[in-house]
Amino acid sequence: MADPQAAYKQEAGERAAALVQPGMAVGLGTGSTAIFATRRIAERLRAGELPGMTGYPTSERVRAEALRLGIPLLPDDLPRPLDLTIDGADEADPALNLIKGGGGALLREKIAAQASRRVVIVVDETKLSERLGTRRALPVEVVPFGWRSQARFLEEAGARVALRAGADGAPFTTDQGNYVLDCAFGPILDPVGLAARLGQRAGIVAHGLFLGLATDLIVAGPEGVRVVKREDG
Repeated sequence: MADPQAAYKQEAGERAAALVQPGMAVGLGTGSTAIFATRRIAERLRAGELPGMTGYPTSERVRAEALRLGIPLLPDDLPRPLDLTIDGADEADPALNLIKGGGGALLREKIAAQASRRVVIVVDETKLSERLGTRRALPVEVVPFGWRSQARFLEEAGARVALRAGADGAPFTTDQGNYVLDCAFGPILDPVGLAARLGQRAGIVAHGLFLGLATDLIVAGPEGVRVVKREDG
């Protein structure tokens, strides 16, 4: 690939795809790195390596791509636990805590992660950070009804808040029809406390703090691919 960062993303995604085994139910993440895993899974299916494997897409965009690639999918109601979810991240700290939601699929991604026995996150090394919030704003998904009230609440919590816009300039809407507020907190000193505070607020349906969910982090960069496992995992 001409783009080194794209090549790193492909290396990470394909390394994760090698973890998929026959009969597994696999969460298919949304994003520019996770899509490489989905495409490699499809190649393995076509080669007959993964009989009985089914996927669970975390966005309508990924659903369309998985169907195009011929990956059999579980129904939306998720009738069984997921053996493995492969997803990307916008930022990852040394404890494998994450900020996710840059692609707007944070609610479905968190549902899949919480339903998974193993959550493998694939990133290139630019996504690594000593403290969450240093590199990326925190996405917060809110219902459109009363959304400005949530924006004020988040500003009072210390964030610079921006309503995410779509390509047409109108508010971006998630697959659930909600808005996303991108909240620049700067380095987050107490992500657990912030997550608890956001989780108690009516009107906030999801936030991009994924704490204690990732079991493995696959990182690709100029020095190759390395795998980091959560210490308590």
